[in-house]
Amino acid sequence: MTPADLSRTVLHAVRRAVDEDALRAPVPARVRVERTRPGGSGDYACAVALQLAGPAALPALEVARILRERVAAEPGVGRVEITGPGFLSFTLDAPAESDRAVLDAVRQQGLAYGHGDALRDEILRFHHAREVRAAVTAHAVRRLLIAQGARVRTTCAEAPDPDWARLGVTVDAHGTPPVPLPAIRPVPAGATAGELLERLGPDATRWGLLRAAAHDRPGLGPELLVQGEANPLFRVRYAHARARALTRGAALLGFTAEPAPYGGGHAEPAATTAYDDAAPYGEGHPPYGRAARPLLDLIADHPGVLLAGARHRAPDRVARQLEAVAHAFFDFHDSCPPLPAGDEKPSAAHRARLALAEAAGTVLAGGLSLLGIRAPEHL
Repeated sequence: MTPADLSRTVLHAVRRAVDEDALRAPVPARVRVERTRPGGSGDYACAVALQLAGPAALPALEVARILRERVAAEPGVGRVEITGPGFLSFTLDAPAESDRAVLDAVRQQGLAYGHGDALRDEILRFHHAREVRAAVTAHAVRRLLIAQGARVRTTCAEAPDPDWARLGVTVDAHGTPPVPLPAIRPVPAGATAGELLERLGPDATRWGLLRAAAHDRPGLGPELLVQGEANPLFRVRYAHARARALTRGAALLGFTAEPAPYGGGHAEPAATTAYDDAAPYGEGHPPYGRAARPLLDLIADHPGVLLAGARHRAPDRVARQLEAVAHAFFDFHDSCPPLPAGDEKPSAAHRARLALAEAAGTVLAGGLSLLGIRAPEHL
């Protein structure tokens, strides 16, 4: 179960409680779940019971008990506890179960992994100045919102710069809107689209304009073109290209990716050995290796990051997420190679590791696509 799945599960429990007249309160449009903070209980926590206590005219602890009964029986949820004044804390099924569910979701949804319909009821319009960073940011925000089901139109204060088309930017209308509209106003780039394209090309230009938060000055120097680890854009694209190369290499060796099976037929491992790099794939040891845990968690969190980027009109969040995925991918790749070495034969562990590497590549390609940046298969 992914965090997005858990959020929907809790929301469904609220609807059931209301439909069954166990809870008399308006059903919220969404329910937020967050990773449990250090020292907390369970994998995720949710404050929905505190949110509903006032409208329901019940103590938050009572609301939490009503919801716990309806969430605890759902597939993928191992345990639900009530902590503090009424927080719900969720422990998901065994890591192998949850990880397999995430990787299956990525394989099934492909580049659309993380897209959803949470904002399907939103009809939005944005206005921006005739300035390249504002135009590119508005375009990326629009793509993020559409990926979450919203309907979006953008307008520009003046006729668009013709060079914006080379950056993939379009606007629906220009001129002064008849009514005030929410404005996209990042710190200006300090250069025109034509000047940036001449120096950096379209992909590096878009990354430079989108990577910094809107209130920060964008980094648009020649370092964006350096093919080295110090350049985050290169590292993200290289991680994607490397993931694709692993798939091609596996094909030459005669095997394909296959995530670790649900449960795997093994006993639940101890916490200290669940991701033991030296342990064989078997007897309760998932095959990914300890270095896989950050990468698996980032892939599971990806839908939530995309939704937050859309809600907060912040494509920079997506860019930073991709950097984190790329970093975790290389740590995993170097610690637990997905391809066999020398005369070693491909094993179930290699197939499972390849599935994780492919999922990382898919997340990177999908995220870059939402930012309007190409993800080459070769670098």
